[in-house]
Amino acid sequence: MASTDWDLFQTLHSVLEAGSLSAAARARGLTQPTLGRHIDELERRLGAPLFLRSPRGLIATDLANELRPHLEDMSSAAAAALRDASGADGVGGTVRVTASEIMGVEAMPRILTEFRIAHPTIDLELVLTNRNEDLSRRDADIAVRMARPTQNTLVARRVGELHFGFYATADYLERCGVPKSLDDLDAHTLIGYDKRDVTVPGGLDIGRPISREMFALRSDNDNAQLAFLRAGYGIGVCQHRLGRMGGLVQVLPGTFAFKLEIWIAMHENLKGSKRMRLMFDHLVEGLSAFSTEANREVDPRPSV
Repeated sequence: MASTDWDLFQTLHSVLEAGSLSAAARARGLTQPTLGRHIDELERRLGAPLFLRSPRGLIATDLANELRPHLEDMSSAAAAALRDASGADGVGGTVRVTASEIMGVEAMPRILTEFRIAHPTIDLELVLTNRNEDLSRRDADIAVRMARPTQNTLVARRVGELHFGFYATADYLERCGVPKSLDDLDAHTLIGYDKRDVTVPGGLDIGRPISREMFALRSDNDNAQLAFLRAGYGIGVCQHRLGRMGGLVQVLPGTFAFKLEIWIAMHENLKGSKRMRLMFDHLVEGLSAFSTEANREVDPRPSV
């Protein structure tokens, strides 16, 4: 593939990701007319339109959507190549780590700060998502996952587990009453998910099917859910350590609970990279300690 072809496909990928020529131009550091010419040239070479122009903006055609997964693979491969090249001369370079939203905000900052202090020549790219990034495609180098990885090409290590329950603020329970059973939750304001699947392997069970309509506040952002829980909006699922730290009260402790395992994973091809190994081992140590601390059976707040 000629370098000009790669440039055209990079533009197509940027426009698909950004949704408009202007946003893609900002992301690529190019002008909007330049990107427009790239799209026109690519359409000419492919012999078919990639976008339909409408008053609402650009609408991707079937051809563009068929190309999307290939462009994502190309983009991931290019980014991985740059990360690999960045550390070719020694320990320095870049590591791309992915973790869930809550883990990334509540557990990772201290652990990764300690890593930076110990290894100041290694830069970090942090991807916070509840979707499992594809390590075989190098969407990320190392993943912190809340379930056992299933790909055979991964090096994985279980480092602990986190326990969860229902929580609410004392103010909410004083205002709305304390549920005594799972059936009582029907009369309460529940915080939960919108479009994301709410089932948890081996865990989330309230004795009946779970649907989004059960929740009076629906969000697929875990940090938003936690913020509303701390504000006293209603009852929601919370990791025990975060509940204790936030001064929350556990609800139905003998009735509802579940746990998630913590795993660190990376592609087996990265075992020979010193900086990847350093990050992997540091996360194993840091998150093992985090899990131990999180699961201490010490709760000064009353459960109800």
